[in-house]
Amino acid sequence: MTITDIQSARKGLSRLYIDGEYAVSLDTRALRENGISVGMEIDDEDFQELIEKCEYRRAKEKALWLLSGKDYSRVQLFDKLRKDVSEDTAEEVCERMEELGLIDDEKYARRLAHDLFYLKKLSYRGVVYKLMEKGIDKDLCEEIADEFDIDPVEQLVELIDRKYADKLDDEKDRRRTIAALQRLGYNWGDIKSALEEFE
Repeated sequence: MTITDIQSARKGLSRLYIDGEYAVSLDTRALRENGISVGMEIDDEDFQELIEKCEYRRAKEKALWLLSGKDYSRVQLFDKLRKDVSEDTAEEVCERMEELGLIDDEKYARRLAHDLFYLKKLSYRGVVYKLMEKGIDKDLCEEIADEFDIDPVEQLVELIDRKYADKLDDEKDRRRTIAALQRLGYNWGDIKSALEEFE
């Protein structure tokens, strides 16, 4: 197979033509780094390897861009990358991000648990559920949630004071408030105690 043309495309890609026909769009910098040029002969094995190198480079750049904006769990990052690249490439890039210390599920889960407990005022069960939603292992979620010594009734009293204080006089609003608190993972016993304490 002969590379017969390389044309610039958008977003840092180049269109590669082999034997006069369009073959694939690949990362321009990766093509340069691998010395790919017009007139070059390439066999199937080398062509496949080139595609994988270009895919890896693009995925790594995307991962770095995503992580510069906010934290991700390993599963979240993998899912984002998987939209554009193969499973193997997404896995390889996630491993590299872990090696660089840019993703760390334990640190990520600990920071998120702190915010969920202290800012969102979620229950223990609610925090574990939210962490699992982010792709964190269940045992690790429970281990981290256990590190926070949170009194559910105190949490509820603060939450009621902040968000639901004016919704307790009307019976319909009161029922809605209780349902909302249960959706946050609190059990009826703790809700009842908190309402009594608040009132």
